[in-house]
Amino acid sequence: MSDSSATASLLAQLKDLNAAQLRRLLVEHLTRQKLGLYWESNAIERDRALNAHVILPRVVPELCQPPIKTGADDAIAGAPFENLIIEGDNFDSLRLLRATHRGKIRVIYIDPPYNTGNKDWVYNDRYVGQNDRWRHSLWLEFLYVRLTLAHDLLAPDGVIMVSINDENRSRLELLMDEVFPGQRIGSMVWRKRRASNAAGVEHFFSSDHEHVLVYGGAEFSFGGSAKTWSGYSNWDEERQDSWASADLTLGFNASERKNLFFPICDPQTNTWYPCDWKNVWRYASRDRLQGKDVRTRPMEDWIADGYIYFPEETRPAVYQSFDEINTAIATGSAPPFLDKSDDLTFWIGKKIGYNKPRFKRFKKMLKSATQPLSSWMGEAGKGEIGDDENALTVGMTSEGTKALRALSLDEAFPYPKPPSLIQGLLEQATQPGDIVLDFFAGSGTTGHAVLEINAKDGGNRRFILCSSTEATEKEPNKNICRDVCAQRMRRVMTGYGDKPGLGGAFAYLQLDATEPADVPFDASIEHARTLLSLRFAQQALPPPTKETAVQLIARGHGVDILLCMDVTDEAIAALAAWPSERIAVYSPRPETVAELLHARGRDVNSYSLYEALVQGQARAKQARAVATETTSTAA
Repeated sequence: MSDSSATASLLAQLKDLNAAQLRRLLVEHLTRQKLGLYWESNAIERDRALNAHVILPRVVPELCQPPIKTGADDAIAGAPFENLIIEGDNFDSLRLLRATHRGKIRVIYIDPPYNTGNKDWVYNDRYVGQNDRWRHSLWLEFLYVRLTLAHDLLAPDGVIMVSINDENRSRLELLMDEVFPGQRIGSMVWRKRRASNAAGVEHFFSSDHEHVLVYGGAEFSFGGSAKTWSGYSNWDEERQDSWASADLTLGFNASERKNLFFPICDPQTNTWYPCDWKNVWRYASRDRLQGKDVRTRPMEDWIADGYIYFPEETRPAVYQSFDEINTAIATGSAPPFLDKSDDLTFWIGKKIGYNKPRFKRFKKMLKSATQPLSSWMGEAGKGEIGDDENALTVGMTSEGTKALRALSLDEAFPYPKPPSLIQGLLEQATQPGDIVLDFFAGSGTTGHAVLEINAKDGGNRRFILCSSTEATEKEPNKNICRDVCAQRMRRVMTGYGDKPGLGGAFAYLQLDATEPADVPFDASIEHARTLLSLRFAQQALPPPTKETAVQLIARGHGVDILLCMDVTDEAIAALAAWPSERIAVYSPRPETVAELLHARGRDVNSYSLYEALVQGQARAKQARAVATETTSTAA
């Protein structure tokens, strides 16, 4: 049912209701669905990127790194490009990637527009101002459709990390909960600057921090920080393991944890230790666990197995009467916490220790050799909480500007994130060989961070950077992707100033859109080569040195993936003579290819090139339905 017909039906029903019924209906409406996030999706201008077109990627030779020379005399390396820079609306980029990288991306980091009302993001080819009625709805819809596509790209052990300011953190978090249900890991706090009057002039309150929201699969975990072993300085000869002294008590009092309030005895010296009334023991005694379905071990077992360290008591207290105990308590000479004992007569004639037993935590008991990553990020070397060993220490916003200035790109892009922030996050989240995606790539800080990490640990992480031109009617020639993002990657790879190059290469892709019915006519061999190589190898092939009837796209698992754009005698002969035993052929006429090769005594897997080009992308009818009827509501 369309919005107009639904509205007409509702109005018709209202005409027949009396005052009491209308009042009840109004109450129900006002009290329904109060928890969650809602936005006016049907009343806003739809994003023009939400189209029914098939998106075809095309390699731009001169913008790749290294640039590809296509002259007849120029040799072209056959190795595919592992890194990708995609120029185009990131919605279209994500549609393409869903068709080629579904479930393959392990780490996504984005720094989306913050919806501040300032002229810092483009939507529907116009700026959205502070007082725009649909400001928040536009922003939520804008992110919703893109995050939904990003969800499909993440690997089972993948993670998405999103930077956001304090003002819009709550809205974005609810939106992320909708798109990634049950996958919230937490959030980090990053100090972006030091307090200034300029930043908090209105209320004399400076917002000095931003957030990074983290959502990931059940199998994902951060790397953490290496644990320090300085505390494990004691050696246990029997266990052949070092141990550290740990607290044997919990932060509960005796009334809160009655089962954990009791005296314990050192079996070697027969010295007894009273329990602290404010901090009870960590483990219960055997008699208090009797008949209870619990997994924990009783205190007696821990003692018997040598996990409890009893201090050496040179002069334990011994009282021969009730009066002696009371006198010692009154004068303050009694062992600590003795006055909280339920039965003082229990202590008559026993050796009573003054010190507190501790728990022996052996190195072999540790589940991990690393500390969990802290949610706090602070400025390095400033004595902040961020200087803790399990926290990231990163630079502030000014570091990002300095980094672009060193690359001679500082005037081309505002508000860049500091490289140390992105690098710290990726060092924690990635492993060698992972693919990192940033579909709000901006100046390319994420790609820069990937290259720096690879240079540090010798890894082969790959990046995919998606950026638009951000061209407007006033600036039709503006191209952030080409002139900032790609230029930065090129300079980082080849060297700049006194900085040596980090090496690497990237393919520069532009996106062409065509109607599904026009795909057989509009799709070029370059489109087909690029898309198929992205799908089967997650890499982009450079143009071949010469045109051939049959081209090898990918090889793996004993199968060669071949592209045959024209079904000619030459192509059939080449396929029949192909040296590999198993081949899969994509062509405009798959049935004809299969029949002709079968006649020559060779059976192959033959697939439709048209289906390959549109695979994973919505058909026209379906896409138009999404663009016109989808309601973007999040509960």
